[in-house]
Amino acid sequence: MAFSEEDGTAEEKETNNKKRTKSTLATAWLTFYNIAMTAGWLVLAMAMMRFYIQRGTHRGLYRSIARTLKFFQTFALVEVGHCAIGIVKTSVIVTGVQVCSRIFMVWFITNSIRQQVLIGELERSSRIYNLFIVLYPVGVIGELLTIYAALPFVRRSGMYSMRLPNKYNVSFDYYYCLIIVMLSYIPLFPQLYFHMLRQRRRVLHGEVIVEKDN
Repeated sequence: MAFSEEDGTAEEKETNNKKRTKSTLATAWLTFYNIAMTAGWLVLAMAMMRFYIQRGTHRGLYRSIARTLKFFQTFALVEVGHCAIGIVKTSVIVTGVQVCSRIFMVWFITNSIRQQVLIGELERSSRIYNLFIVLYPVGVIGELLTIYAALPFVRRSGMYSMRLPNKYNVSFDYYYCLIIVMLSYIPLFPQLYFHMLRQRRRVLHGEVIVEKDN
C-alpha cells in the first residue's frame, strides 16, 4: 500500500491536535481543582475564625467543621490520580505519602478523638512556592503535635487496639502504632521537603527534574 508524505503529515497533525486537546483539558481541570481546593480551605479557615469570634473557645469547633474538613481532605486523593495518569509530572509515591498522611490525621486522629483539631492543613492549598519553605515544616510540626496530644486518650481508651486473647489471635496496640507513625517522620520528612524544594526550583527556574518512584 502506498504511503504518501502528505498522509504522514496529516497523521502527525492529528496526533499533535489530540495532544494539545488533552493538554488543554488537563490544564483546565487542574486550574479548577486548585481553585476549588483553595476555596474549600479558605471556607474552613473563615468558619474557624467565625466560631472563635462568636464563642471564644475551641470546644465544639471540630464538630462544626468536620463534614467539610473530611470532604476536602479525602478529595485530595485525586492528586495521586493526577500523578498516576501523568498530568502532573511528579512522583506517585511522594504524593501518595503526603496525601495519605493527612487523610490519616483527619480520619484516624481528629475524627476519632474530637478534642483534637487539625489546623496545619489550612495553609496547604494556599501555599506558594516561597512560603512553603517555612509553612511545610510548620504543617509537619502541627501533625506531630496533634498525634502527641492524642496519645494519652488513645492509651486510656484502648481505641482501635486488640488485646489477647481474642478469636483472631492477633494483638494490636494503636498507641504504639501512633508512636511508630511519629518516628516515621524522621526519615520521611527530609525526603518530602527536598522534593518540594526541587519542585520549587523547577517551577521558578524552568529546570528539568526527573522524578523517580523508587
